[in-house]
Amino acid sequence: MATETMTRDTVILGSGCSGLTAAIYTGRANLKPLVLEGHEPGGQLSITTLVENFPGWPEGVQGPELVENMRKQAQKFGAEMEMGHLVSVDLTKRPIELNLGNKTIKTRTLIVASGASARWLGLPSEQTLIGHGVSSCATCDGFFFSGKDICVIGGGDSAMEEALFLTRFATKVYVIHRSESFRASKIMLERAMAHEKIVMMTNTVVEEVLGVEEKEVRGIVIRNVKSGQTSEIPLAGFFLGIGHIPNAKMFAGQMDLDEDGYILSKEQVFCTHNGEVIPGVFAAGDVQDRKYRQAITAAGTGCMAALEVEKYLEEHGR
Repeated sequence: MATETMTRDTVILGSGCSGLTAAIYTGRANLKPLVLEGHEPGGQLSITTLVENFPGWPEGVQGPELVENMRKQAQKFGAEMEMGHLVSVDLTKRPIELNLGNKTIKTRTLIVASGASARWLGLPSEQTLIGHGVSSCATCDGFFFSGKDICVIGGGDSAMEEALFLTRFATKVYVIHRSESFRASKIMLERAMAHEKIVMMTNTVVEEVLGVEEKEVRGIVIRNVKSGQTSEIPLAGFFLGIGHIPNAKMFAGQMDLDEDGYILSKEQVFCTHNGEVIPGVFAAGDVQDRKYRQAITAAGTGCMAALEVEKYLEEHGR
């Protein structure tokens, strides 16, 4: 396995909003950042259609276009993009060594902006219609379903929060859950069940999302797990409320993670191990944000991580 002879000032894992913002800032600081793009270049925005809540775009902007503009901006300031998957890392070594399988990269600082991937049901029809009525973000896409019937999949707090938020726009919100018992907290469940626009459907699974030929969601096929009976529900929106998977497994044992695998950062962006700050290692974006998960908050922490990298390198004679 080849090892790069040079030691880089900073490497950024991830090319979503947080990673690219960090690349813009570290690039402008003349740190020549290397951005490693993982399995989902561009992050969640790459599978989003119209983004209407990113400041500076009064008419909205397509998610892939927003990411591409950020990429060009980062490259303009000297950021280098490279496809690569992190196989392993040793955060105790200085410089830090990143094993990409085919080569090893050494860096003085590391920004982990590897994001969190939405959990999907895995239905072919669902995957085909992502961005065409299928969404994993109610806050991002709820507005487009004003006056329409939609559904939310899940039985935890995430699903209840999504459903309650979506009642601001939708005529009816079906909450579809595969069992009779819910993981949601009592208060969230009671609030959802009491809402006049929310219809609870338990012991129910989705077999298919309808609308592939029309290229927009027009309904779903559901099956009752007890009776085996199938039926169709006409609706315009299909929202996943079954959580996200943070892309931080490779740091287990070397970095403090919460019970779901999100990075437990200190003061927003400092990574820790056993409560102690890991020198030169920072986190940004959805990999350490289980609450907001917005493009603008990801960009904000990307900026913060980059500024801390600059400060760290200055303090260490760079």
